[in-house]
Amino acid sequence: MTALTKPQPDGTADPSSEHAPGASLHFPVIDWFDEHARDLPWRRPEAGAWGVMVSEFMLQQTPVNRVLPVYEQWLARWPRPADLAAEAPGEAVRAWGRLGYPRRALRLHGAAAAITERHGGDVPADHAQLLALPGIGEYTAAAVASFAYGQRHAVLDTNVRRVFARAVTGVQYPPNATTAAERRLARALLPEDEETAARWAAASMELGALVCTAKNESCHRCPIAAQCAWRLADKPAHDGPPRRGQTYAGTDRQVRGRLLAVLRETHGPVPQAALDRVWQEPVQRARALDGLVADGLVEPLPGGLYRLPLT
Repeated sequence: MTALTKPQPDGTADPSSEHAPGASLHFPVIDWFDEHARDLPWRRPEAGAWGVMVSEFMLQQTPVNRVLPVYEQWLARWPRPADLAAEAPGEAVRAWGRLGYPRRALRLHGAAAAITERHGGDVPADHAQLLALPGIGEYTAAAVASFAYGQRHAVLDTNVRRVFARAVTGVQYPPNATTAAERRLARALLPEDEETAARWAAASMELGALVCTAKNESCHRCPIAAQCAWRLADKPAHDGPPRRGQTYAGTDRQVRGRLLAVLRETHGPVPQAALDRVWQEPVQRARALDGLVADGLVEPLPGGLYRLPLT
């Protein structure tokens, strides 16, 4: 990759940039972020590391507008990890509401319990300790370390991967799954300074969320449009594997959601008959219920009763 530098007002290179790779991307994107970033509760100082962690769990595969009300209610009820850990895991599933992918609620509860037991109730700042928590993968560990503690990590979510694919690689979409090449590129683009690297992580993510979107990208509002490899190549169409769709209607996911809705709305065991009423097709309904039990989201009881998990 060509070494790039931050331009000074007179157009000459800034020698303090030390020819850092990607600097011509860093500064326009960070400046844009400083002006256009959304005021989100998990970005405020009072959110703390726990607020950041909760937001990262909730935002996986879920848009901000759906997360906001649940996030606010969650932090009001459980302002610290120990508060959540003291409750039954089923209460986390109940409070998760209709965010979808409810196993995230169980994982967040498990992480809160581990934080309480291992770290005195404080979300650890160390990346390795974050990664060792249950339910925390590489992305979430890097995101919490970067956004909560200002550390230098490559934070690769779908939005960032799309920005890098277009601006640097020159393709419309990144691969369906994160590749080693993408990780190498993300590390190569990281600013050396920790504070700048953390700002870059947040700024590149916001750019993908608001401007360099999956559909109807707004190149006229993009601070790096003039150097975007995909735009300069006249936006060649995606020629990789088909992009995965997000079907829902009629799927086991929909059945699972309806079954969980009955259990969330009832404080106490629910009879099989109440669950049977939510979906007509018995084979699919039984498969969905078995899956919820196997995932630890539903606890079967004697007498054909079911409840959210207590342990």
